[in-house]
Amino acid sequence: MWQVALKMLTADRLKYFGLIAGIAFAALLIAQQASILAGFVRQTGAFVRDTAQADLWLMDPQVRFSQDPVPMRDTVVQLARGVEGVQWALPLFQGYTRGKLPDGTRFTLILVGLDDATLMGGPPRMVEGELRDLRQDRAVLIDAVSAPKKLMMRQGGGRALRVGDRFSINDNEVRIVGSYEGRRSFFWEPVLYTTYSRALSLVPPERNSLSFVLVRLEPGADVAKVRAALAARTGLTTLSNEEFIERTADYIATETGIIINFGVAIALGFLIGTLVAGQTFYNFTLDNLRHYGALKAMGVTDGRLAGMVLLQALVVAVLGYGIGVGLGAASGKLMEGAGLAFSMPWQIPVLTAAAILSVSALAALLSLRKVSRLEPAVVFKG
Repeated sequence: MWQVALKMLTADRLKYFGLIAGIAFAALLIAQQASILAGFVRQTGAFVRDTAQADLWLMDPQVRFSQDPVPMRDTVVQLARGVEGVQWALPLFQGYTRGKLPDGTRFTLILVGLDDATLMGGPPRMVEGELRDLRQDRAVLIDAVSAPKKLMMRQGGGRALRVGDRFSINDNEVRIVGSYEGRRSFFWEPVLYTTYSRALSLVPPERNSLSFVLVRLEPGADVAKVRAALAARTGLTTLSNEEFIERTADYIATETGIIINFGVAIALGFLIGTLVAGQTFYNFTLDNLRHYGALKAMGVTDGRLAGMVLLQALVVAVLGYGIGVGLGAASGKLMEGAGLAFSMPWQIPVLTAAAILSVSALAALLSLRKVSRLEPAVVFKG
């Protein structure tokens, strides 16, 4: 009977391919939009991942996301170093400021200041130069990936800044001594690295200037006890790398409405898949009512007929799902090459499979109602 069901499914090639195309389009839309959303969420933690050389981030409790530092007093670093279980604690500056290219083009940048002695928290991969070059006079590092787009001299022949160039930050001249390859970030401002003391000299002076404290724990230290001690000693909040990434992602997702936008697209894919597959599968069942009637007249039970319809729906779902998710993954690679956000963790294909199976099951149920009410005598009419 299962072979009969498959032959009925593939007899009309146009409707057969139409069913697969409808399911594939729904799977493509769901997987692609969910992956773009996941890509944007992942990009929100780019700065934390690039700087993740410590176990904990010590910060003001009012910090909402990674690019939202609340200045703290510099003595916090010494307080953190005095906590039992802390191997080292180093200052980190991060803040938005203004720059001006040699041709007069002004831009906003994110300036990161690393501990002068250790340069801990620097970019993970250098392209030109070395991290220790930051100790040279007026030295900064630029992102080799984003520089051609974000540090372009509009009146300078369309040339991007490169190693050896000079420009100004708040009317203070700096010199590019190297470039690094950073992760793609949700935040579009270019990120420049320098030393902590130089960063403070480049930005407008404030009474409190410390953005974060990077804390490394001693081997075998009790994380919970150290965190509690740091909170009690400083009155501040400690977050692990993953917790800081999660806080940033949650803030961006809730405050920008990005989840609503992509949620609508995902729901639209589910709705389109349901309507297209349901209507096509229902019409397919109507066209084959005489065959089902003949099988009923031959003594085939309603349960066996229901199994045949479900098998047909399962075959269409599997083929459409494979094609749709495959196209979604392929388009994602193209998007990554073009600089767009795309990330497809294993959860997305699983959730897409569940959605497609639900769509196909719903379409099958609509068709089963007609089959279950079918009278075997219909095969003898007309």
